[in-house]
Amino acid sequence: MNSNNKDKNGWLIVVIVAALLVAFSSLDSIKYDVDNNDYQYSDRIFSIISSSENEVLDSEIREFADKENIDIDIEYDDTQKITKRLNSGEEFDAVWLSNSIWMYAVDSNKVKISDTKSTSINPIIFGIKKNKAQELGFVGKDIYTKDIVDAVQNGKLKFSMSNPVTTNSGASAYLGILTTLAGNPEVLTSDMLKNEELKSKLKTFFTGLERSSGDEDYLEEMFVKGDYEAVFTYESSIININKKIEKNKGETLYAIYPVDGVSISDSPIGYIDQKNEKKKETYDKLVNFLLSNKGQDLLASKGRRTWYGGITDKANKKVFNPDWGINTNKYISPLKYPSTAVIKEALKLYQEALRKPVHVVFCLDYSGSMFGERIEELRDAMDYILTDRAAEDMLQFTGEDIIDVIPFSSNYTYSWHAHSEKEIADILTKIKNREPGGGTALYPAAQEALELLKDEDKTKYNTSVIVMTDGAGNIGDFGSLEYYYTNNVLTIPIYSIKFGNAEERQLNAMAKLSNGKVFDGSMSLVDAFTEVRGYN
Repeated sequence: MNSNNKDKNGWLIVVIVAALLVAFSSLDSIKYDVDNNDYQYSDRIFSIISSSENEVLDSEIREFADKENIDIDIEYDDTQKITKRLNSGEEFDAVWLSNSIWMYAVDSNKVKISDTKSTSINPIIFGIKKNKAQELGFVGKDIYTKDIVDAVQNGKLKFSMSNPVTTNSGASAYLGILTTLAGNPEVLTSDMLKNEELKSKLKTFFTGLERSSGDEDYLEEMFVKGDYEAVFTYESSIININKKIEKNKGETLYAIYPVDGVSISDSPIGYIDQKNEKKKETYDKLVNFLLSNKGQDLLASKGRRTWYGGITDKANKKVFNPDWGINTNKYISPLKYPSTAVIKEALKLYQEALRKPVHVVFCLDYSGSMFGERIEELRDAMDYILTDRAAEDMLQFTGEDIIDVIPFSSNYTYSWHAHSEKEIADILTKIKNREPGGGTALYPAAQEALELLKDEDKTKYNTSVIVMTDGAGNIGDFGSLEYYYTNNVLTIPIYSIKFGNAEERQLNAMAKLSNGKVFDGSMSLVDAFTEVRGYN
């Protein structure tokens, strides 16, 4: 290369470096924190962590932010996860939760939340298929919680709801039932949770739980696609479900508000005080928008109550449809929530003693592509799920649960069974000792899992299949699995965790067939297994 070309290349490098330096210096939206070795938001970006049910308002909030020249970042997550994330040190400028009880669960010594405002009211109620509600005599008269519990106990009613240990609607629904069955005390105490008669009533009630969901959005989707009698969830969710059912010309739900008390979510938003005046000004603008006539009308259009006391005769009947039993003219008796410590104890009681037991089959990929780091991740994830580590998130199995594991590669010739702590420990040893190798018999393994579950007593156990794979199924075919599922008239959900080079199309087909769901384990297999445990 001649000297002229060298000079030109040298100058070109100088120009590129200079340009990059200018570009990076202009990125005032981020700054590098050398001490924490991390990038953090600057003054210009306003970050919010919000309960996932608020995502229906995302486009309108971003539109408002654009008009106000606010650079906004919103992250959505399950409500109870948000409190854990804040307590672990994650930083945001504001938090928007579904219920004030979770604001109190945030450690005030670590996170300073101020200027909290309720943005709307959302009762947690029963929605029952109208013909079923009429059959039970629940239409046109006052219904008490005992009436619903009796219908469940007598085998006349089954229901679905979100998981109490992972969602707000599930926890609020559970706490409501718990409080009313305890006799609506002034304050629910820890001693009351030890009452054996109360625990027996609650355990009986949860025998009627037909499907459990790890999030509210999926609960709606699952209910619309499935054939279920009732759902225990937000009033706004029942409205959303009915809109979809009505569009498909199906049988809508009838809303039941127990007169002895209903759990209420108040959708609070709060400022996380970082001693930054600009951030506080931005927060005030956002809150003023949400509480303005336009913001409140927007919330009401999504099925949230925004009027004083939750009572009005002027509610939009296309949203709050009286034909669905939605009643905005009658006062709702709100239940008082207990302290954070009692809530935590109550959720622990649910997971360990009250919930309906599960019979779950894990189908684990041991094909050749799992060799190395992938198999180690799988072993660690199963160690989390099958040991006391899961108790940290109140997702542990108990001695009443049944667990089967089908390891598959080129074949699926056997399964490992557990119905006790010792048997679970034995399974875990086998999981850790098996080495990967061979092909991917994805569909045959899933079919074998269904075979293990198809004759299970659904009045005693909720059943599900959890498939983990890092590649495309290349042994067997979906058509055979589909024929088996439909020919046996199954209603068992197949939940899949995609990992590595998993073929998402194959997993989505199994989810669609079974009213299941696909989870992403590419970032963390432990997190994926944690999430899927909330659905069974």
